[in-house]
Amino acid sequence: MFYYLFHYLRERYNMAGANVFNYISFRAALALLVSLIISALMGKRLIAALRRKQVGETIRDLGLHGQKEKEGTPTMGGLIILSAILIPTLLFAKIDNVYICLMLITTVWLGTVGFIDDYIKVFKKDKKGLSGKFKVAGQIGIGIIVALVMYYNKHVVVKEKLTKGSQVAMVNGQAAGYTQLPTYAQEETKSLKTTIPFVKDNEFDYSSLVRFMGDHYKKWAWILFVPIIIIIVTAVSNGANITDGIDGLATGTSGIIGVTLMILAYVSGNTIFADYLNIMYIPNCGELVVFASAFVGACIGFLWYNSYPAQVFMGDTGSLALGGIIAVFAIAIRKELLLPILCGVFLIENLSVVMQVSYFKYTKKKYGEGRRIFKMAPLHHHFQKKGIHEAKIVSRFWVIGIMLAVLTIVTLKLR
Repeated sequence: MFYYLFHYLRERYNMAGANVFNYISFRAALALLVSLIISALMGKRLIAALRRKQVGETIRDLGLHGQKEKEGTPTMGGLIILSAILIPTLLFAKIDNVYICLMLITTVWLGTVGFIDDYIKVFKKDKKGLSGKFKVAGQIGIGIIVALVMYYNKHVVVKEKLTKGSQVAMVNGQAAGYTQLPTYAQEETKSLKTTIPFVKDNEFDYSSLVRFMGDHYKKWAWILFVPIIIIIVTAVSNGANITDGIDGLATGTSGIIGVTLMILAYVSGNTIFADYLNIMYIPNCGELVVFASAFVGACIGFLWYNSYPAQVFMGDTGSLALGGIIAVFAIAIRKELLLPILCGVFLIENLSVVMQVSYFKYTKKKYGEGRRIFKMAPLHHHFQKKGIHEAKIVSRFWVIGIMLAVLTIVTLKLR
């Protein structure tokens, strides 16, 4: 909104200083600041309102230390996160940018699914909440939208790499060094290429999976592309939801992931950095830095109230949206195959549940008695059962998250 306002003022009245809104870094900084302010101001008021309406969390007795003290803590705090993401994005981003539109739709879509689930739990007093099949349907729905936009929208393009050249810099008639020339084609092309480490050029083309379908195989690539995107969105969204089990864990981990995605979006949308790192250049994706800044600000601001001991829980309103946002953001900047590394905490939490349930069923069928791998799943509850304080568990998971974030960035140079 402000971008268009100041663009108009600059073009119509030649207003001094209006040009600063052209800079993504400036608008990203404002988005971060406004997001923090919204979180701080809205958080305090929303928590008070939720307490007045007795919108408290119902805690199942799992035999965990300090569990009963959480009874009645306000939930649906994800509304704080959603507001702190949406408002700064609408104010400072170019909302006609296809990637920004995709992120706004994802945020509202999954936030609504989570809100319905929390509403049923809290106001309808149904502990089961929204039926699992409807949650999955919502995740599949947004997955289909994202996949089709990425496949068909004419503005979702990349610039192909060219052979590197060099230019000799001359000083007083002598060669003083080399300056790399841009290595990208002028034409933007439709492509299903994405980034993956440890292979040539760090690139993988989804179309290659259907090469067996003949000379025109590329037009059938959507048959596999759509299901892959659905799986990624569903898996990461559920991973964030499962991780949101102790104070500050999902919020802090998401913030770390958000900072990493912001860096990746910036270098992918900047020809100089993309050329230097020898990675895929994606026109117009730099605008996502503004959204990512709002996302990080929302996570940090909410963490003020969600860190131990939590004054509010995000509920599915926040956790489903956070996971979905991370997945779609990574897909938009073509870094989704790095998510198993970047979202390693979510992945481990997800796997711990799958392993626990699968092993329990297997041993019950084979021995007549179900056995467990962990004391309790998800994994953070396992450590709680071992007597480790939840604040220490969270801080250690954050450390792991930071290490995985650094590793994700490092993989850009691994071939």
